[in-house]
Amino acid sequence: MAGRGGVRPSVGDLLKIVDIRTKTVSVSSLLVGSGWALATAPERFSWPLFALMAVATVLIDMGTTGFNSYFDFVTGVDTRESDQERFKALVQREIEPRVALQLSFSLYLLAMPLGLAIGSRAGWGVVATGAFCMLFAWFYSGGPRPISRTPVGEFFAGGLLGGVLVVVAAFVHTQRLDAATILVGVPSSLIIAGILSTNNACDRVGDERAGRRTLAIVLGPERSHLPVFLLVGAAYAAVALLAALRVAAPWAFLPMLLSAVHAWRALAAMRGRGWSHATKGANMGAISLVFIVFTACLLASFALASLSAAR
Repeated sequence: MAGRGGVRPSVGDLLKIVDIRTKTVSVSSLLVGSGWALATAPERFSWPLFALMAVATVLIDMGTTGFNSYFDFVTGVDTRESDQERFKALVQREIEPRVALQLSFSLYLLAMPLGLAIGSRAGWGVVATGAFCMLFAWFYSGGPRPISRTPVGEFFAGGLLGGVLVVVAAFVHTQRLDAATILVGVPSSLIIAGILSTNNACDRVGDERAGRRTLAIVLGPERSHLPVFLLVGAAYAAVALLAALRVAAPWAFLPMLLSAVHAWRALAAMRGRGWSHATKGANMGAISLVFIVFTACLLASFALASLSAAR
């Protein structure tokens, strides 16, 4: 795997290609779905299945990001000018781009037997769903018209990385596909779409130069950030809806109020910094922390709901 300039990628380079920093997204959805299953059907929860799901999820997520790194580099989306964080290994070092493809396919291959093991215990519908998500990941970044380059990219990715993964993570334990489980995945879908919208708002200039047509580009420089605020706000509204529909005891969602206060302050700071390649690192760090706090408080809500049900 020598590079195009003779550079052999290090372990650090490979971790940058799969952007190891962003794996909190898929892990969050896994925890939300698993936490919901543990809260609502503790007698059916399986730790071995959770372990298999965790490893398979991270492998697929890393492989998906590797594909994205490859296509963003070869299509000119990632450049030295846009990579203000100096985190894009293919941009910063003379690494053969095919390394990213080889790495991604290898990670997918490693995930396949794990998926089959999960399917043998939780049903083959789970395997079919996983295969669909892997196929979608390819068309999200590659293909004749990559979904990531369109105004709906963040919504598709948020739906799969959020709602679908939450539902699958819960279903493998509970074997239930009910309205409550589906609704629990909605907030995750929305806030993950908000993370991607933050990325697109900051990358607007470079994406437009590379021929992309993301929602941030369609809205223009003055309004490119609006989806971030709307999606994060909608995520909290969806949690409020869960409480109103008594998916769990309404008081169990009180931790989300603390999360909402933190999110409001973080979004205000992001708006003050503005949206550009120069502010991308700070803004992505801020929205990522919002996401982590959101996930932690949602899991705390599930724990409170479980305690309420046990009484």
